Parts: sequence; C-alpha cells; structure tokens
Amino acid sequence: MFDFSGTLFQTESTEQWLRGVLDETGHVVDESQVMACAARLEAAGALPGGRPPQAVPRHLAELWRDRDLTAGHHRNCYTALAREAALPDPALAEALYERSCHPVAWRPYPDAEATLRELKHRGMATAVVSNIGWDLRAVFAFHDLTRYIDVFVLSCELGVKKPDPRIFQTACDKLALPPPQVLMVGDDRVADVGAAALGCPVHLVDHLPVDARPGSLAEILAMI
Repeated sequence: MFDFSGTLFQTESTEQWLRGVLDETGHVVDESQVMACAARLEAAGALPGGRPPQAVPRHLAELWRDRDLTAGHHRNCYTALAREAALPDPALAEALYERSCHPVAWRPYPDAEATLRELKHRGMATAVVSNIGWDLRAVFAFHDLTRYIDVFVLSCELGVKKPDPRIFQTACDKLALPPPQVLMVGDDRVADVGAAALGCPVHLVDHLPVDARPGSLAEILAMI
C-alpha cells in the first residue's frame, strides 16, 4: 500500500500553482503582488497536498477536520482557505482548486516508476490508499503509472480516512491479503501509521521536494 501525496507524487509549489492559474485565467498581477499572494496562500494552507495551514480559522475548523471525507467537503474547505488569502479576484479560488486536481500540477518522485515497475515484475499486488477529496486516478493515467496499481482506495469514496484502520482493511481486502502481509508506505507519521493497528508493517519516507529525495522508495525493495 502506498500513500499518494508526499510519497509517490508531489504537487507543484504554491507560487507555481498561483502563476499557472493567473496565466490560465488571463489575470495580470504585479510581480510583488504575486509573491505576496503566494505567501498568503501558503500560510493559509490553501494548496491541497501542500503545507497545512499555519492556523485553521475557527469558522473552518469542522470543514478542515472532515475535508477528506467527501468531494464537497474537500472543495469547500480549500476554496474557503484560498479566499482567506485575500486573492486579487475571489473567483480565483475555484480556478485554483481546479488546477490542484489537474494532473499537470503533480510530479512523480524520480524513483516512483522504477519501484512500482519492479514490484509488478515481482508479481506483487499494489494499492494506493489516500486521504483525498478528488479522483486521483487521472494523475496516474497522465503519467502512465496506472498499469502498476491494482487497487485505489480513496477516503472521499469510502467516507473513511486514515488513520482509521477501516481504510487500510478495505485495501487489504481488495488485495485479498491479510494485513501482516501488506506493507504500508507513506510520509505521514500519524495517518499512515494507522495501518499498524491491523498488523501491517509500515515504512515511512520523508515528504521532501521531488529533487531532494533520491532513492527513498527504492529502499522498500530491499525489505521484500
């Protein structure tokens, strides 16, 4: 079992995200304003897959807690966080959210494909288990990695999120394997470690920039 964001893939930077949307929507914004807005968006935690909010506004606390349980919660949470960042145009919140779900905004870690390919070569079934509010299958298809994944278990489809053991049990059931035979690989020391409650071994990787984490996934091949 693999986590998605911070494990197999990483999203673009907050600045790239904002600039991409400004270009797509034809907004012309002064350079200093772009940088300032990007900093506010990052502090607000408005980029799904990016840094969490420095402080969740009280009126968004419940939405933040439940953001990964449904697609509606996820969209409402992140568009609300974006609006907290004093956007040049409030309508940009929706455009920003749409880009965050687009495959172009995501890059696989350099060793992701090689690791998944080798696991497939060894005949090992693989699942992606993610706390997320949208269908990430398009990202795998865009990067030609779907062929290596047997099962996708997404919190927004199941209505259960990590670290709840039920999401990991669902993945094990779909893989037709008992939990002690399924390794969970992720970057979150709370969410992903939830798999241990079922008896799954857990291997953690660092959530680092794509170019700063060479070989981390390849380490798991030596464990199997």
